[in-house]
Amino acid sequence: MISGKNSIGKKFSAKGTITYTTFNPELNEENTTVFTEATSSEINEAVALSSEAFKEFREVSGERKAAFLNTIADEILALDNLLIQTYCSETGLPEGRAKGERARTVGQLRSFANLVAEGSWVEATIDVAQPNREPMPKPDIRKMLIPLGPVVVFGASNFPLAYSTAGGDTAAALAAGCPVIVKSHPMHAGTGELVASAIIIAAQKTGMPNGVFSNLNSSGIEVGQQLVSHPDVKAVGFTGSIKGGRALLDLASKREEPIPVFAEMGSINPVVILPKALENRNEAIAKIYASSITLGTGQFCTNPGLLLGVKSDALSSFINNLSQEIMEMNPSCMLHPNIKNGYVNNKEKVISQANVSVTANFTSEVENNYAEQTIVSVSGEEFLANPTLHLEVFGPFSMVVQCNNLSELETVISKLEGQLTGTVISDDNEVSDYPAIIAALQNRVGRIIFNGVPTGVEVCESMVHGGPYPASTDSRFTAVGINSIKRWVRPFSYQDWPNNLLPKELQDENPLGVFRIKDGIRSK
Repeated sequence: MISGKNSIGKKFSAKGTITYTTFNPELNEENTTVFTEATSSEINEAVALSSEAFKEFREVSGERKAAFLNTIADEILALDNLLIQTYCSETGLPEGRAKGERARTVGQLRSFANLVAEGSWVEATIDVAQPNREPMPKPDIRKMLIPLGPVVVFGASNFPLAYSTAGGDTAAALAAGCPVIVKSHPMHAGTGELVASAIIIAAQKTGMPNGVFSNLNSSGIEVGQQLVSHPDVKAVGFTGSIKGGRALLDLASKREEPIPVFAEMGSINPVVILPKALENRNEAIAKIYASSITLGTGQFCTNPGLLLGVKSDALSSFINNLSQEIMEMNPSCMLHPNIKNGYVNNKEKVISQANVSVTANFTSEVENNYAEQTIVSVSGEEFLANPTLHLEVFGPFSMVVQCNNLSELETVISKLEGQLTGTVISDDNEVSDYPAIIAALQNRVGRIIFNGVPTGVEVCESMVHGGPYPASTDSRFTAVGINSIKRWVRPFSYQDWPNNLLPKELQDENPLGVFRIKDGIRSK
């Protein structure tokens, strides 16, 4: 049963007067549950409870945190069809996508559980004292990573499970020892409440402190602004638009005590198609990319929105083939009427620019909230001269940029804003002939794909989901995989501290058996 209330620790609360409902884009009608937006007093109560919980939670062992995270995963699975049905009714996404995203969410939680149970992630480093060193004695210095404090996580519109209430940001923060307050996304508040209930039940079952997790409803921006401005909040996780992420970054930087905002924002994910690949298999590439551009109605942060090549008959043939292939795709439902409207408006903004050629535009009648896929083409010179053409069009849209030569192609790449991914399509060893192109691409992205598509982000230790601004606010960190835990911690040193008072990870005896670097040597 979904209550529509806020979860402040283990307590339900609905003191406010601002209410809203979610929307079923497939049926084009509002869902029935009424959600109550959190008030200022409820926000303050949630943060105060989170701050108090941090005093205990930061000391919870890795083994107990692992049990907590695994139990969250178990409780999410226990929601079974209720969660899947609610997800579908609030997103218009199919059941298969819902189940796939649930599996990913559960997998993320279990991977962080394994990480903290083993314990070496704290990067314990020991430099033993040398009291007889000349000309100055060397003190005993020991370092490890420690949690920042209460973290605010903003739910993402396009991933109600994997990037929202118990998604990667929340899982990583809890694994680090940071209590989490989620600002639930209004488009899938019911899904968010169900997952929040799973986290709270798991917290109670595993003996976590009350306030280790809270879930606050909000239909606008005020609740998020108050959370980010609160002096007891120590970090923020966000997945969404450049406008939204930048606003949070600016707000956090203006605080009396500025805090980090780890925002994963817009990306058009350039794809460079090299000449031989175009000549030899442009039909096959066109088919693959028509599917990638329309996958999930183009509502992925890794959607290939920009295809780059050098002018040739083969590139012209590719544009024709891509346009034909994408027109054969069946349009599908977007997440919300507002997202459909945003897609239409941004698409029209790009199409209305001078010298933009529309090569494919689905114009047949579609259902409400379904997106018409579109391909456009423009010259490299025009793309460089017009910043509007760099706009992310969130949906089944892609632009082909026809460069005059390799020099212009390199310039186009180097002038791009930061991106999550870059892709190179190559034949045989062709890629080895273009080191300058690859170097330019590497400088603008967080991940390079070879002969594939950017859609699809594997959750593993080697994954980097981030990139130079505005792909993310700090390109040194990933938002996916176990290394994303490093966003929610800071390095801390103990000098000449009594051994028995040190954290177990730093004690001489190494009672937890974690890997450590001691006097420059890594061992247990």
